[in-house]
Amino acid sequence: MGLIGEVLLLPFAPARGSLWAIRQVLREAERIYYDPATVRAELARLEEQLEAGEVTEEEFDRLEDELLDRLEIAMRSGETTGEGTTS
Repeated sequence: MGLIGEVLLLPFAPARGSLWAIRQVLREAERIYYDPATVRAELARLEEQLEAGEVTEEEFDRLEDELLDRLEIAMRSGETTGEGTTS
């Protein structure tokens, strides 16, 4: 379909470009969200909030579990993509 297909799909080029940009933004947001350094920094910040009395023990436990789940996912995905870090 080559050239004819490109000509027929030309009116959709802005939508395809927007979709590509949205995918790139989502990919980067996920990379940051699951970045082990980001998660560790959030864990440290959460511990500081607990020590300062800004969060309750129950809130801390719940949020810590969520962060540890994110860290586990990040470490697993790093192993499967070959990007795992060594400590």
